[in-house]
Amino acid sequence: MKVLMFGWEFPPHITGGLGTACYGMTKGLLKQGAEVFFVVPKAYGDEDQRAVRLVNASDVAIDVHDAEFMEFTKNLTYMEIGSNLVPYLDPEEFKKLSSESQTERAMRQKSVFSRKYEFSGKYGQSLMEEITRYALVAGAIASQYEFDVIHAHDWLTYYAGIAAQKVSGKPLVAHIHATEFDRTGENVNSIIYDIERTGMMAADRVIAVSNLTRKVVIEKYGITADKVFTVHNAIEPVEKPESVLNTKKAVKEKVVTFLGRITFQKGPEYFIETAHRILQRDRNVRFIMAGSGDMLNKMIRRVAQLKIADRFHFTGFLKGEDVDRMFALSDVFVMPSVSEPFGLVPLEAMRTNVPVIVSKQSGVAEVLKHAIKVDFWDVHGTADAIWGLLHYKGLTDTFIKYGKDEVDSLKWEHAAVKIMDVYRDAVNHTRRK
Repeated sequence: MKVLMFGWEFPPHITGGLGTACYGMTKGLLKQGAEVFFVVPKAYGDEDQRAVRLVNASDVAIDVHDAEFMEFTKNLTYMEIGSNLVPYLDPEEFKKLSSESQTERAMRQKSVFSRKYEFSGKYGQSLMEEITRYALVAGAIASQYEFDVIHAHDWLTYYAGIAAQKVSGKPLVAHIHATEFDRTGENVNSIIYDIERTGMMAADRVIAVSNLTRKVVIEKYGITADKVFTVHNAIEPVEKPESVLNTKKAVKEKVVTFLGRITFQKGPEYFIETAHRILQRDRNVRFIMAGSGDMLNKMIRRVAQLKIADRFHFTGFLKGEDVDRMFALSDVFVMPSVSEPFGLVPLEAMRTNVPVIVSKQSGVAEVLKHAIKVDFWDVHGTADAIWGLLHYKGLTDTFIKYGKDEVDSLKWEHAAVKIMDVYRDAVNHTRRK
């Protein structure tokens, strides 16, 4: 099975769990006999390509005089939207990501319809422009490669998937890692919602990362239930360096960690309120909030208001070995997400021998047995769970031992079996049309 796959990021250049999931998925698909051509807007040259052939969209030229291209572009005018769609970043990050040097601007072309175009590969001011160009490049790539199925990850790549589908006639699989409802609650960006729904409607089959997400896709987007399949995420097994695993704490207190984007979706305010309740009972605990996002400044102010700043620390965004070191220093990990389609971070924590508490409103809660599950809003219940893990060694040891065994069994090669079944179903569906 040859797969033309579209994604916006690929390790080591990532901003969250999507790129990590794509990497593990391609390795799992390789073990199932799939050959994957993975298209990214911008490749840097240091990506691991042992399981995938990476295609750099910035290297792909388009023939603006080609008749097929001209016909296709007639349907792309509605994609020319001057909008800054950056739902996760705080002001400082946005300024850093969206600013371009004179050299970068010179490399980029004035029009997405130019023969060559240099993608930034970022989430800045030119995001919609880049999504448009990415779709045009997808059409060109689809006319050059031999493949059996198209796989598009999240809304940034759905127009690209549709373009490849129209050019090739091959089936399209849309993969839903998160929806606009997860990211913003009910305050959805109508532009993103429309792109998501267009992609799902055009897809022959839709993959949701959890039953929770599948329900949202069916109820909020009106997608026919019989074409939406749940395939839970997994985690890529990696060997941790001894220097990381043996990281020593510089403080004597227990450490409770939140790691993720500091946004509405992740429920950071509930973590802070929980910390306040714990510290009223036990001052020998430190709380870490690792990440960045549009709620960061608000969370810092709340910590100050509660007068717990001497026991509460903000690290900023962490990745790579810094994440592993953070887990090595942690005694408990908490994910109080308001709406989490899946949630890979608890798996990473459990793999590093850290007991976890996750919200019942997360997809990962569907597959984990050895994790404490609470409602995201239940601050008292979360505080009791943390207290128990910090003060009862037998409870902690049980969750550590069986939790690690459980995570080690959640392999991408198993998820890839289900994805391959979806591919075959999509191919058969297209043949029947």
